[in-house]
Amino acid sequence: MNEVFAWLEQKKMTDITLTITDSRRLTGPNLFWNRAGAILDVSIMNTDNEKVIALWKKHCRALLDTLKWNSEGIKSRAYADGASLVISAPIDCLYAATEVTEAAWQMTIDEINTQPSVIKKTVERLKSEIKKEQNPVLIKLQQAAYNHHVKFLTDDDEVSLGYGKSCQVFAIDNIPDVDEIKWNEIKDIPLALVTGTNGKSTTVRLASAVAKAAGKSCGITSTDYIRVGDEVLDKGDYSGPGGARTLLRHPNTEVAILEVARGGMLRRGLGVNQATTVLITNVAEDHLGEYGINTLAAMVEAKFTIRQAINKEQNLILNADDAGSVEFAKSLNNTIVWFSWSFDNPVIQKHLKQGAAVCYVRKDVIYYHQGVNCQEIIAVNNIPVTLGGAAKHNIHNALAVVALSHALGFNRHHIAQGLRDFKNTPENNPGRGNLFEFAGIKVIVDFAHNAHGLSQMAQTISNMPAKRRLVLMGQAGDRSDDLIRGLVDSALKAKPDKLIICELAIHLRGRKTGEVPQLIHQYAIESGMQEQQLSHAADTIEGTKKALSWAQAGDVLLILALTNRDEIISLLSSK
Repeated sequence: MNEVFAWLEQKKMTDITLTITDSRRLTGPNLFWNRAGAILDVSIMNTDNEKVIALWKKHCRALLDTLKWNSEGIKSRAYADGASLVISAPIDCLYAATEVTEAAWQMTIDEINTQPSVIKKTVERLKSEIKKEQNPVLIKLQQAAYNHHVKFLTDDDEVSLGYGKSCQVFAIDNIPDVDEIKWNEIKDIPLALVTGTNGKSTTVRLASAVAKAAGKSCGITSTDYIRVGDEVLDKGDYSGPGGARTLLRHPNTEVAILEVARGGMLRRGLGVNQATTVLITNVAEDHLGEYGINTLAAMVEAKFTIRQAINKEQNLILNADDAGSVEFAKSLNNTIVWFSWSFDNPVIQKHLKQGAAVCYVRKDVIYYHQGVNCQEIIAVNNIPVTLGGAAKHNIHNALAVVALSHALGFNRHHIAQGLRDFKNTPENNPGRGNLFEFAGIKVIVDFAHNAHGLSQMAQTISNMPAKRRLVLMGQAGDRSDDLIRGLVDSALKAKPDKLIICELAIHLRGRKTGEVPQLIHQYAIESGMQEQQLSHAADTIEGTKKALSWAQAGDVLLILALTNRDEIISLLSSK
């Protein structure tokens, strides 16, 4: 610490800017570890991040020890102009834990500014906050669940034991004594977690079709709804911890497959502590700049948070065609199941030689291969979501589902049946590669909103026979000019004869009306398109109508429905 004090003496304190950007609870396993706690995101300008972090850790350790939280740990993650500062904490005192991180931060600022901290009053206040929040009965139940190997979930209002039919749910302020609980009646169910930049929703829904083929009532969460069997419990974004708890507490859930979004993991951590298997579809540059995730490498690390929900013997399912996943996995000792478009992928070949499990395509057939056991699952052309192999990204999703389904205990007959049965309709998979055909015209509606996803969809329509091709696109205003240029580059991989550019008025996000469409227009011209190939529309509904007016028999249209999805689907369904 001597060098820290030397730095304090030399630094002009008036140049330093230190501010809190966010303070929140981490209610489950997270980017830092598999423990609950609190996180403080801070901005650190015009000074040395690591020196400030060192001071915060010193004060935080002193507070934790004084509060008799001696066993709680401290972590940090520095990034450009900021840091994330984390402590672990008992699950019944997470709000108080946020007060601890903030108090240590204030003490850090006081020391930098050579101002005295009122330590005694700070400690007294924190002890009072902890006392008000403590719930020893909850902690006792958590320990008993661990001892009985029973799944345990808690939130502000309820605590539950087990998943599905045998799940027992109690109000947080009315927890029974642990001796009153019939622990042997509480059962487990297969549970998979799915994350990635693109393909999460399709993969989850496709996997649920396998469970249905096996006669199981499958519960899924996604960014569109929460569903058990054929019943939609509620519509909305349920890709976070709240959706997970609702689904796992539902008595009809026999198998659970959860879509896990990056935002939820970074904000609160995972919604569950233990799963049967986890899957990462792919990782691309999307939503960079949030929560200190500023690079692709950092995003890869964030997505791999999902592995905190499994042990080293359970299957971590990864994409062997995704360079970031392949590189990050080199540092892991998990049991990895790789999947790839190609049998010849070097990662697949290395894994095969080790006798480990892989899933791949060979001569247009999907195989699941482990050791000497090689199972032929299904021909790619027999999987409707692949559009006869044109939708290469959905071949990836199907491969992932094969590996995930094996980990959940389904046999190859049920897997093949589920893949055959699932149709990419708006009812089954809204806004994800929905195909409409009428008057010799093919229209695909998709939600691709980043360069990676858009590139996949552009490649899909490029692979489809067509007289002419059209792309309809728009973009939200919070994307940088460079990102918008990248999206245009991705769209033009379809080699469209027509590009319709739409305003997304509800997503201006700081831009002026017309600014983003003009950028798209400019970049399309710079990339070689002609003025007569470009058309503008006030919104995606008007744009879709223009596209249909332009279309003739033999044409293929890609409608990127980032807004008005349901209205666009209704319009196309009426044709």
